[in-house]
Amino acid sequence: MAKIKAKWVKSAIGFSERQKRTIKALGFKKLQSEVVHDDTPQIRGMIDHVRHLVKWTVEE
Repeated sequence: MAKIKAKWVKSAIGFSERQKRTIKALGFKKLQSEVVHDDTPQIRGMIDHVRHLVKWTVEE
């Protein structure tokens, strides 16, 4: 299964509490941290919800 590698690049200060909770649910601990997840529709949806705060790539 493909993996998604995401990096948190912009602070969540000033954004909604829901977006802050999504960042935490993805597993980010601090700004500039990276996480790797399986490429599933649920993870894609979470990343899409905070797409303005993260950068991501698909790894085979």
